[in-house]
Amino acid sequence: MQLIINTYGTYVHVKDELFEVTLTKDGEKEKHHFASQKVTSILMSKGSAISTDAVILAMKNNIDIIVFERDGMPVGRFWHSKPGSTSKIRKQQLEASLNETGVFWIKNWLTGKLDNQVEFMKRLKNHRPATADLLQEKIDAISALKTKMKDLKGTKVDEMDDTLRGLEGTAGRIYFQTLSPLLSERYQFEGRSFRPAKDPFNAFLNYSYGVLYSRVEKVLVIAGLDPYVGFMHRDDYNMKSMVFDFIEPYRIYADEVVFKLFSAKKVNDSHTDEITNGISLNTEGKNLLMQSLMQFLDEDKIRYNGRNQTRMNAMQMDAHQFANKLISKQ
Repeated sequence: MQLIINTYGTYVHVKDELFEVTLTKDGEKEKHHFASQKVTSILMSKGSAISTDAVILAMKNNIDIIVFERDGMPVGRFWHSKPGSTSKIRKQQLEASLNETGVFWIKNWLTGKLDNQVEFMKRLKNHRPATADLLQEKIDAISALKTKMKDLKGTKVDEMDDTLRGLEGTAGRIYFQTLSPLLSERYQFEGRSFRPAKDPFNAFLNYSYGVLYSRVEKVLVIAGLDPYVGFMHRDDYNMKSMVFDFIEPYRIYADEVVFKLFSAKKVNDSHTDEITNGISLNTEGKNLLMQSLMQFLDEDKIRYNGRNQTRMNAMQMDAHQFANKLISKQ
C-alpha cells in the first residue's frame, strides 16, 4: 500500500509502532492508523508534515518517503542510509554514457516510446471508426519518425542528440494534437504545457508524470543504477538525467490513465483550480487521479516475459535487465 498525503495540514507520526495520520475534516480531527509492514512508500504533498519518528520507522522498514510540489513534481525523498549497490554498475553506466552503448539504449527507449504511442493510437482507432482515417494518418507519421530514429548513425549520443530530440519532439506534437480532438470540446487542449499547465488535461498529465518520475528513480536505485548519470539528458547540477532518459517508454502509463479519465467524463471543473498563469489540480483532482494511477501501476496486470505482472514489477525487471546488460550479465 502507498500512503498518499495530499491534504493541507495533514500530520504523519507514530503511535504504538503504527503510522498515525492526523487530518482535519469539517473542523474535526480524524486519525487513521497503518501498519508499517503494509506500507511500501509514503507520498507527501507540500503543506503536510511528518515526524522524525515516522521517518525512522519508514527507514527501518525500507519505506521510501517522497516529497512533492503541489503540481506533482517530486523535489526529494528519504532513503535508507545504506541503500545497497555495486560500484561496478555505476562505473559501467558512466562509461556507457560516452560511447555506442549509450546510443543503443537511448534509441531503444525513444523508439519504445514512439511504439507505445502508436499502439495506444491503434487501440483508440479500433473504437472510433469516425476518426479511423485521421488516426491512421497520424500513426503512419509517427511510425515514419521512429524509422528515421532507428536509422540514425553515430557512436556517441552528443553527435545525434539534437536530431533525436527533434524527431521525438515532432512525434510528441503529432501525438498530442491527435489526442486532443478525441476529448469533449470543454477539455481539448493546445499541445503540451508544463509548469504551470494551461488546461486541465495538462494539469492531470503533469501530476501523473511527477509521480512516475519518483517511481522511475526508485526502480533505478534498487537496480543499483545512478539516477544522475544519463545518456542524453544533460548532466546539470542536481539533474536526475537517467530518470528522464529511462522514463521515456513508460510515459504512456500516465497518458493512458489521464486520457481514460477525461474520455470517460470522470473529470469535471471541481477537480482543478485556477492559479497564476495556469491550472492546478486540487485535492479532489489529486484523489481521483491517484486512485486510477495507483491501480494501473500496482494492481492491474499485463503479460510480461510470459507471466502476469504489474506494470511496476515489469518496470523494475527492465531496470535490473538494463543494469545487468551494462556489466555484461544475461
